Amino acid sequence: MTMDRLGDMRLFVEAAAAGSLSAAGRKLGLSPAAASARLIKLEKALHTRLFERTTRQLRVTDEGRIYLQHCRIALQAIDDAEAALQAGQNVVRGKVRISATSDFGRYLLRGWLDEFVTVHPELKFALTLSDSVSNLMQEEIDLAIRFGAPPDSGLAARVLAPNRRVLCASPEYLARKGVPRTPADLTTHDFVVHVTSSGPLNKLDFVRGDERHTFTIPVADSWESNDGALTRAWALAGHGIAHKSIWDIAADVRAGTLQMVLPDWCTHEAAVHALFHANRYMAPRVRVLLDFLVERFETTTAELLGDLAYPPDRASQRQEWSSAL
Repeated sequence: MTMDRLGDMRLFVEAAAAGSLSAAGRKLGLSPAAASARLIKLEKALHTRLFERTTRQLRVTDEGRIYLQHCRIALQAIDDAEAALQAGQNVVRGKVRISATSDFGRYLLRGWLDEFVTVHPELKFALTLSDSVSNLMQEEIDLAIRFGAPPDSGLAARVLAPNRRVLCASPEYLARKGVPRTPADLTTHDFVVHVTSSGPLNKLDFVRGDERHTFTIPVADSWESNDGALTRAWALAGHGIAHKSIWDIAADVRAGTLQMVLPDWCTHEAAVHALFHANRYMAPRVRVLLDFLVERFETTTAELLGDLAYPPDRASQRQEWSSAL
């Protein structure tokens, strides 16, 4: 690949980001005519139209989006290699693209990243908050934090912390509607339901010792949202019982603004994982951030979750988990 082609690729990436070929050209020191000529040359070489052009906007075509993904990876790898040569193998600079769930990203990860960047001031972040389990293999994500088993997608996964999902509601709601004592008591209650691209998460499989009970939340009579932060806010506002990750509500439980419902029953346990591309070069900034997150999760599991990390009859798991890390 010639240096000229790399320059064309960089122009294409900048134009896609800016939505303007002239703006991308100015950033790279090219006149509008020169930028247009280089893009036309690149499209001819690829035998593919990369942009749909109108007088008002520049829109990446479907073929262009595929090429854009690979251009970003290639250019980032080159930038990483040059940075490593200039400043040593442990240089921590550039941008890390992270994906995390909405509640966790807003209330914990954001503060952790602020802390991390005080040690590595040349680092920047692109944080995508989404509760969907998207196809990370086709996204420009260096690192994803997901609650639950990683998808069978060829991604590498590193376990970060234990996690269980629990039922919770505001004290005001429970005072008004009563505190359920068994899963069967849930039939008279209101709910806040999290909805994903695969449908509502409304089936609860309860386990307590040898006991089993299944309850399906009636979605038609519930508050629904695809945003985890909003389902938490609605639970805090007293609209019903929500099924949340303990990481998302531990601080609320400690503060007394949310109360766990049926805490001695297990509904779902799935560890927190860091997901990353198994066959892609891991830049120093991503590797150092991952090591930091492993340490931060371990500390916060003890400080924030404490005795909430596991059901009451399984506190012994704490030592087993610590030994497994």
